[in-house]
Amino acid sequence: MSASQSSMSGAGEPGARAVVWFRRDLRVEDNPALAAAARAAGEVVPAYVWAPEEDGAYYPGRVSRWWLSQSLKHLDASLRRLGAARLVTRRSNDAVAALLDLVRCTGATHLFFNHLYDPLSLVRDYRVKEQLAAEGIDVQSFNADLLYEPWEVLDEDRRPFTMFAPFWNRCLCMPDPAAPLLPPKRINSGDLSRCPWDELVFEDESERGSNALLARAWSPGWQNADKALTAFLNGPLMDYSVNRKKADSASTSLLSPYLHFGELSVRKVFHQVRMKQLMWSNDGNHAGEESCTLFLRSIGLREYSRYLTFNHPCSHEKPLLSHLRFFPWVVNEVYFKVWRQGRTGYPLVDAGMRELWATGWVHDRIRVVVSSFFVKVLQLPWRWGMKYFWDTLLDADLESDALGWQYISGSLPDGRELDRIDNPQFEGYKFDPHGEYVRRWLPELARLPTEWIHHPWDAPESVLQAAGVELGSNYPRPIVELDAANSRLQDALSEMWELEAASRAAMENGMEEGLGDSTDEPPIDFPQELRMEVDRQPVQPAIHAPGVTGRRREDQMVPSMTSSFIRAETELTADFGHTSEDSRPEVPSNIHHLQARPEREETVDGGTGNAVRVHGNHHQQNLQNNMHRVLGIAPSISEASSSWTGRDGGVVPVWSPPAASGHSDSYAADEADISSRGYLDRHPQSHTMMNWSQLSQSL
Repeated sequence: MSASQSSMSGAGEPGARAVVWFRRDLRVEDNPALAAAARAAGEVVPAYVWAPEEDGAYYPGRVSRWWLSQSLKHLDASLRRLGAARLVTRRSNDAVAALLDLVRCTGATHLFFNHLYDPLSLVRDYRVKEQLAAEGIDVQSFNADLLYEPWEVLDEDRRPFTMFAPFWNRCLCMPDPAAPLLPPKRINSGDLSRCPWDELVFEDESERGSNALLARAWSPGWQNADKALTAFLNGPLMDYSVNRKKADSASTSLLSPYLHFGELSVRKVFHQVRMKQLMWSNDGNHAGEESCTLFLRSIGLREYSRYLTFNHPCSHEKPLLSHLRFFPWVVNEVYFKVWRQGRTGYPLVDAGMRELWATGWVHDRIRVVVSSFFVKVLQLPWRWGMKYFWDTLLDADLESDALGWQYISGSLPDGRELDRIDNPQFEGYKFDPHGEYVRRWLPELARLPTEWIHHPWDAPESVLQAAGVELGSNYPRPIVELDAANSRLQDALSEMWELEAASRAAMENGMEEGLGDSTDEPPIDFPQELRMEVDRQPVQPAIHAPGVTGRRREDQMVPSMTSSFIRAETELTADFGHTSEDSRPEVPSNIHHLQARPEREETVDGGTGNAVRVHGNHHQQNLQNNMHRVLGIAPSISEASSSWTGRDGGVVPVWSPPAASGHSDSYAADEADISSRGYLDRHPQSHTMMNWSQLSQSL
């Protein structure tokens, strides 16, 4: 039962008790569900249910779980100040069952919650309303995440929009959203002594050192979100139109984590920015007025991401343009690993990936650069990149990430052309003209002149020597030449159109054989490194029980101040006949298990013009040796030591080249706005995913 369909006849009933189900609305200000519960019942029980297993592959990453834990503590303290006994937390594998049990044990007659728009939440919300209504519970839900509900924004034919520009223009022509609500004056929870609760655990001992670094840069919580908004409105917003694309400075709002977790009301952001815009317009400040227009457009993109997910629930798995399902993506875990580690040989891409890995954050322009490189240069499946962003970003947001990757891959009607490769060198001088961003995150290039900072492979040998740069040793050569990548991309596009035409012809001729429609075929599976292990412990009964530990993945942890920065991912490592003197991890070289199109030739160019072409699974050792030469990883791509240094109030990793012998303890870690690609539903599943850790043990 929705809020518009439900009466408020029980408002003010002293004996009534209501449960408020918090999710991604972790605030007391402008929270319609909390405000309605305070009006409708004499006693309000605030509750949060942690059931991440329901999210399947999209289990929250380490940094996201850290933010959630801090935000819940902040919310609990705020509710206690308003008079609530506590925030009742439950750990369960079934959120609906946990809510039903909570309603029964509290004797509540009402349940209030705010809408979410991803497909999993929509199904869950329907189950909640159906099962609790059968118990005679009054269920009401509200909009607390959007300016307008998705079903309110339609074109002249009463159909959903399929492109962003007309969608946002329609939103701007609609009446302004309602003003933000004030927090309730007081909340009375009544006696909760018979209501069991669980102590939620979001981290283990091995993650605490990494998470401690996050607390130095971020302050979760709805009151801190309000401070961050005020700081942005009174500072960077004025010059946002000029500085928003600068990667080497804090030129963006940094509000996306607060918006994702619902610590900040989007309606409050909208109204306050509009007030600034009106004030600057009256003062004749056209630059400030333009800055407000551009920032509101970014809010509009967030709205559109939820609008798109609501109207196309499979947008996080399938391309919205049907022909993209025939694109022959390259399933190459070596490329994927090198991209994650920031060792592609393209400085702006590598700097962005290392910042993401170390901090859980990266500028939205850099997100576009690294995701475009992922899709168009490496031609890896866009869902891999989207899933990696989900695992590693502080502001990981399924709707926004799906929109971004679909946009970059050309899967949207108004998306970026898939056949156009963005040159990382040119993008570097556009977004980091002085090279300060690259120097911060690639200390091995810090002494390189600005003239060569974004393309060190072109620098004279004397310049490289003076800067202490040895390509292929302390910094890799480009993993793929852009000319070769562009040629390969054009071949892939031609193959895509041929497959699409054959499929269309087969269906028009009524042939049951042939390619046919592939919309029901499963997507390309995630790499083993993205399939985090879960501690499948049974959820204990709720009586101050410690929470179940979440999924563990060493590849997701930021090094502590004393730990090594080496990134040897042993689960993808095997000893292929090396002597005992050199036992370092090695890049997997079995191309049969890494290629999605074994019949097509693969090119890996080390920047010297001597390309190695591999047909199917032939010449594997040649490719392996060439990869070692190109990446400067003799033979491991992950071995490096590091120290840490303070810079601008933060902690910055300082890399050093691989040691000649021996290596440190294995300690790995992998970490906006919107980024990149279209996804193939139609893909030849001729490859077999191999468990490299088992192979290593067997050898």
